[in-house]
Amino acid sequence: MIEVLKKFFDFCGNVNKKKFYISIVLGVMMAFLEALRIPATYVVIKAIVGGSVNTNTGYISLGILLISIVFTIIVKAKTTMLQTEAGYGTCANKRIEIAEHMRYIPMGYFNENSLGYITSVTTNTMEALADVATKVVMMTTQGLLTTLLIICMMFTFDYRLALIAVTGLLIFLATNRYLQYRALSVSESKDNADRTMVSSVLEYVQGMSEIKSYSLYGGENKKLTEAIENASNVNFQMEKRLLPFMALQIIITKATGVCLVAVSIYFYINNSMSLEDCIMMLICAFMMYSALDSAGSFSALIRSVNIAIEKANSILKINPMDINGDDIVPENCNIDLEDVDFSYDKRKIINNISLHIEEGTTTAIVGPSGSGKTTLCRLMARFWDVNSGSIKLGGKDVRDYSMDSLMKNFSFVFQSVYLFEDTVANNIRFGNPDASMDEVIKVAKKACCHDFIMKLDKGYDTVIGEGGASLSGGEKQRISIARAMMKSAPIIILDEATANVDPENEKELVQAIEELTRKKTVIMIAHRLKTVRNADKIVVIDKGKIVQEGKHEELIKQEGIYKTFINARELAVSWKIA
Repeated sequence: MIEVLKKFFDFCGNVNKKKFYISIVLGVMMAFLEALRIPATYVVIKAIVGGSVNTNTGYISLGILLISIVFTIIVKAKTTMLQTEAGYGTCANKRIEIAEHMRYIPMGYFNENSLGYITSVTTNTMEALADVATKVVMMTTQGLLTTLLIICMMFTFDYRLALIAVTGLLIFLATNRYLQYRALSVSESKDNADRTMVSSVLEYVQGMSEIKSYSLYGGENKKLTEAIENASNVNFQMEKRLLPFMALQIIITKATGVCLVAVSIYFYINNSMSLEDCIMMLICAFMMYSALDSAGSFSALIRSVNIAIEKANSILKINPMDINGDDIVPENCNIDLEDVDFSYDKRKIINNISLHIEEGTTTAIVGPSGSGKTTLCRLMARFWDVNSGSIKLGGKDVRDYSMDSLMKNFSFVFQSVYLFEDTVANNIRFGNPDASMDEVIKVAKKACCHDFIMKLDKGYDTVIGEGGASLSGGEKQRISIARAMMKSAPIIILDEATANVDPENEKELVQAIEELTRKKTVIMIAHRLKTVRNADKIVVIDKGKIVQEGKHEELIKQEGIYKTFINARELAVSWKIA
């Protein structure tokens, strides 16, 4: 338990840890103030036993109690405020820290880890840490501190009973330590079950249209049902496994209290303890039992604190790419790939590719699905680091750039567009958060989306549904193009940006892309012949290798993948180069 408490305070960061430490110091003061009830009671009992009760006795006892009550209220209010600020402050700071950390994690991480796990950590886990963990940690700490103070006071009355109290506390802590060990031994299976359940629920919600189409409701959706049942069973088994030790903790606290009462009475009967001291020991026994029982009840939940911390740290411990490069402004936008190899999950994706892309030119990358086109483009922008070889921008290795200075040179328009649940204007401003409304409208007009934006309920102030669900595919694409224009990066990467656009939107989208790519270095992954025909260079990739390279007029005369694609296109209008 002590190890988990230390881990929690270290996890909170310096500012919030300081607030918790101050609240602990105040907690000691509060425990001391509450313990003043013991001397207040002792004054009265001693006077009654000695037959010397008078007005002063009442005043002294009442004065001590008033000091205890008034200052306890003040200290408790301050302590609660500090704990609340530190708890929610830690939650907010860790969410931001995780978000910042994920910016520099290789993209492969997000392919290996489900959206459910990341979502669970940044929402449920952090929320539990703010709400539950803070209370658990502070109540456990408060209970132990109060118990220790009562034991210290017991030493001033009778060291024999104080030693019994110390023995009971040590047995309690030993039991609690074993309880935490048992909890940690099954925490991984609980974590995996919870993660799978969240992932399955998210998948169910996101695939609602397919679920409705195929009537995969209730028990018909076996994956979701099994995930929920498994999580329920694992959590039940965990509680069942820990229940005996939680009960044992309660027995120990009660047994310690009973033992203190019995021994106190025994000492009094044998004339080795005065009546007033005996009565005080009885009171101390019940106070100690109450404080220790409180600590034990909440400490049973301390495992949830450890699990929450481990979940957050599991993301923060993922090694980021080396982002500590220099803030470089490239002399030009030439891109050079030299003997580049890249593997993902031990599967080679890019195999010894060398390529030169001249500044201000348009390079089209085509090839079969899964040939490595998207991976190659993302390596240029350093979404991953190459396994061997090098990629240079302006003659300098992309790894020599700081991540932020490198990304200033790239804008992306992906086939699958993600828009944030915010206003249309703010989604466009994502490329430049400080842009004025006039600038937003200007790029929106260039991207051919001003007209349809003005038809929305609140125009540019219309809040888009999560992921852009309230807009058509073509409308989302044009907003993403406006966003890329707003960034005004010198290199544009188009990843099948027109793949799923209907004919009604195609004209506007092509016009928007032409405006975006004017006087830029363009790298496009495309499946439509007319979008690649006029490229300065066409690069054909197959199985991670460049198999053909040149202009359309040159490649159409060569036997190979490109000519095969073109011939197939002529036979079937639906053919795609992707």
